[in-house]
Amino acid sequence: MKINVGSKNDTKINAVVEALKDRDLFQNAEVVGVDVNVETFGHPKGFEEIIDGAMDRAKQAFGNCDLSFGIESGLIEIPKTKTGYMEIAACAIYDGKNYHLGLSPAFEWPKAVADGIVNKGLDGSQAFKAAGLTEHEKIGAAHGAIHFLSKGRLNRTEYNKWAVMMALVHVENPELY
Repeated sequence: MKINVGSKNDTKINAVVEALKDRDLFQNAEVVGVDVNVETFGHPKGFEEIIDGAMDRAKQAFGNCDLSFGIESGLIEIPKTKTGYMEIAACAIYDGKNYHLGLSPAFEWPKAVADGIVNKGLDGSQAFKAAGLTEHEKIGAAHGAIHFLSKGRLNRTEYNKWAVMMALVHVENPELY
């Protein structure tokens, strides 16, 4: 079975590899990262932008494969949080006809980072750096901000893996969906 991932970002590719490795359906799957054209630069805001981004990545990556995966993170409004927002990742699995969606757990960015994303148009890596929390240019391609915020207990690959595992619920139980 061939699986394409709509990204060259190792945290996304490895999330798919990790999520598939213990599943009989995907025992000999070959997972390949595929460059896709992401139209809007910046940080997605709202469920619609996040889901659309994941679906677009999956659809663009679909070609010469059995399934394609798209993973996109972004901010959603959450009442009663300190910043008004939380970060969440979505995974869309595309089989050439249908999409299968899953979401990760959510976390809240520090206030200065959320402000950089919401009010200054920065992406997560840029906002994290502007807040003085890293020197890394693309923290989202490394361990991710969640690694820093969780004191090393969680990294971006594991975070993305949760979204992938939730989307796999549909693929592994087609008779229910």
